[in-house]
Amino acid sequence: MAEATPPAGRQPASWSEIPRDLAGMVLGLLPAYADRACFAAVCLQWRAAARQLPLPPALQLLALPDGTFYSPALLPYSKPFRFPGFGCVGYKGAAFGSWLVFPRDKGCFLVDPFAGATVTLLALSSVRLRPPNAADNYVKYQEHVTLDIRDSKHVPTLNKLIMCSPNLVAAFVGTGHISQILMCQPGASSWSVRAYDPCAALEDMAFYHGKLYALADDENLLVVNISQDPSTGDPQVSRIGQVIKGDPDHLFDAWLPDDTTGRKKLYLESRGALLMVRRKVCCRMVDGTVVAGWIRSCLDSKLTSVNVTTLGDDQMLFLGRPCSRAVSASQFGMSNDQIFFLDDVMENSVQYDFDEENTSVNVYDMRSGEVSHPLPMVWKHEMIFATWMFPRD
Repeated sequence: MAEATPPAGRQPASWSEIPRDLAGMVLGLLPAYADRACFAAVCLQWRAAARQLPLPPALQLLALPDGTFYSPALLPYSKPFRFPGFGCVGYKGAAFGSWLVFPRDKGCFLVDPFAGATVTLLALSSVRLRPPNAADNYVKYQEHVTLDIRDSKHVPTLNKLIMCSPNLVAAFVGTGHISQILMCQPGASSWSVRAYDPCAALEDMAFYHGKLYALADDENLLVVNISQDPSTGDPQVSRIGQVIKGDPDHLFDAWLPDDTTGRKKLYLESRGALLMVRRKVCCRMVDGTVVAGWIRSCLDSKLTSVNVTTLGDDQMLFLGRPCSRAVSASQFGMSNDQIFFLDDVMENSVQYDFDEENTSVNVYDMRSGEVSHPLPMVWKHEMIFATWMFPRD
């Protein structure tokens, strides 16, 4: 069969000649971020269409420590892809949504690989204490231990970081069982911390309706009021109050016997309300250390102070220590009441040690109560974990 040739005097048609509205229709049928990136790489016209046309949200991504990304909704058929350049290898965590956290000297910087944006943050030892004359060490104040974060020999570990807005970054840091909340404005000269607030064992943190909420290990829900420093205009913690009194699990703080369960708690927003999710973890004792094996189930959920047994008609959760989010299931062609979760803990956790084995993502079905392991990829369980990422809408 002879190959078709263009009429004499005419150049072959170019991909760039496809009408923009048709390009938009094609883009709308590509839910995976990697496919949209390939589409935009064809020509300048398609790249402009990918940037300017309104599109449905791209599929959430699973980022692995080696810089590999997958689309969980497309597994087991999802192919791995990498971002160009340094490929996001070596990230330390996520800062909610589309930001990855990378260590740098004693500080860190944030990278949004989707937008190509970078934000540099100061070292944790660069802080502004309130009050300014606070003691430069660990002190006891009204029977509560407080933490001096300026001690360069004992700089606490960054456990959670949230890019709340372009002008506000919040974090909680800790050493062992104690944590404190810091905040700063990108480009500012220091972090702000209330030196004499009692240190709590914080589990998670969420930014909700313009306020910062923190979840303690006793399940107390704390609200962090934010004000401006009168001298610099930088954000600072003005007050920390309790919103909900929790129902602590006292066995969790004790040495756990063999074949028992501990709990991990995460906080996130779902349909305009805060949702607390408890994860039961199968544990055993090895040489006096609690070893977390595999996740047995995700059972108890808590919406404000009301227990719930369903996420609703069109909700599913992606849970992880660095980043969690509730998303619409139908827009990605998935089933509701599913919880995708990562087996992760905070780096400075003193409650768990992990077996030298590979781990992967698990999925809990709230309707059947079953846990499945549909995702084929695994990674070595070290102190750098996988994380969920959500491309900007």
